Amino acid sequence: MFKYRDEGTAKRMLSAIKDTGIESRFMHVCGTHQDTIVRFGLEEMLADAGVEICQGPGCPVCVTTSREIADAVTLARNGVTVTAFGDMMRVPTTIGSLFDAKADGADVRIVYSIEDAVRMASEQSKPLVFVAVGFETTAPSTCVPLSKGGLPPNFSIYSCHRVCPPILEAVFEMGETRMNGMIMPGHVAVITGLGPFRRFSEEYRMPQVVAGFEPLDVLMASYMLTKQIEEGRAEVENEYTRLVKEGGNPIARRLMEETFVPVDREWRGFPVIPKSALALRPEHSEHDAAVVHEGILALTPEVEAEAAGCRCGEVLRGLIKSEDCPMFGGACKPGSPMGPCMVSEEGSCSIAHRFSARRE
Repeated sequence: MFKYRDEGTAKRMLSAIKDTGIESRFMHVCGTHQDTIVRFGLEEMLADAGVEICQGPGCPVCVTTSREIADAVTLARNGVTVTAFGDMMRVPTTIGSLFDAKADGADVRIVYSIEDAVRMASEQSKPLVFVAVGFETTAPSTCVPLSKGGLPPNFSIYSCHRVCPPILEAVFEMGETRMNGMIMPGHVAVITGLGPFRRFSEEYRMPQVVAGFEPLDVLMASYMLTKQIEEGRAEVENEYTRLVKEGGNPIARRLMEETFVPVDREWRGFPVIPKSALALRPEHSEHDAAVVHEGILALTPEVEAEAAGCRCGEVLRGLIKSEDCPMFGGACKPGSPMGPCMVSEEGSCSIAHRFSARRE
């Protein structure tokens, strides 16, 4: 579990949290944090110290809506080569998944970067779309080929990118999730810096800690949040100082500002959230799949937001744990997923199912 040299540090942190006598509930918004918490048994350790942790909307594939997946499927079934990361391929909709389209003969390919998709487009004449998914962490990489120019004329991007601060505000405003501290995603903060999170401490009196992804990072973040509560503070503290700087990455932020414009969009499990997604700027319209393939996208049929009985939306809002869904481990398994939370490596259901045997 822990490296020998880390075990004593972990025990001291857990003891210090427990000694405060404070019962807390923290939310995090990062699939990698969830993986660390479950993989290393931190959930049980922290519970013994008085801390409950729930996952919020931190899995990019999971928050992508069924409509967006259905758009990609429709493109593939109408003669467009569709490329996407592997986690996107098996996300189910009521018209099937991208892998279902591939099984039916559509040209659907897994890529590991947008550069792979650009290269593939240059090697063929028919249209190719890259389905771009992710938060501020991955959005800058989508910008790079566009900033360089010289893209193949048959290449376009279907942007499903989201940004973190608007969804956090939605969580706070909806007020349905009980919490008194937030563990913020270190990889997002590497790009954004600490500034975008500060207003949540000021407006909602919410203690926040930006954390890294090792077990000791999560434990230290929990300790720092507990100390803020004990001392009556509500601040943004940076546990991940080895990578996160106050101003983030100005080059990456500039690329995003030059490439994207914030737009209103639904998230899985949430209503339309203002300025929460990233669309390509008009000057990139010749490589914007929403413009280039507008006619095909108009053919996308209406799809259900979730499969009957799937409770991914509630998992993403921190209202239930994956194991509370009646379909978990039965009708819904990694080999037969009913929702994206069981598909993505960063999905809470996939993580819970993967490591459940260790807890038995």
